[in-house]
Amino acid sequence: MKALTLIFVVLIALLQYPLWLGKGSWLRVWNVSQKIDEQKARNVEFKLRNETLRAEVRDLKQGNAAIEERARSELGMIKEDEVFYQVIDQPILPLPQVFEESANPKE
Repeated sequence: MKALTLIFVVLIALLQYPLWLGKGSWLRVWNVSQKIDEQKARNVEFKLRNETLRAEVRDLKQGNAAIEERARSELGMIKEDEVFYQVIDQPILPLPQVFEESANPKE
């Protein structure tokens, strides 16, 4: 009876081997599933980027507004009879008062 039980245990183990450690094992299926999910997420990002690029190309082909905006921002171009104002973020500090005191000596 013990021999028969041992044979059945060995047969069950042999049947379970491909399921857990073989070519199509659960671990490999899980790994491939994870890779597929990661690739799907990357594909969504690429689709968004492609749509943005398509819209930009369409604007450049059809309208002058996109070309004008790009010429202004990237090339620094302005229209004829247009005044350009540049806003500086950092304030300009006044010069020190050292020169005024030496220029006007006290009597």
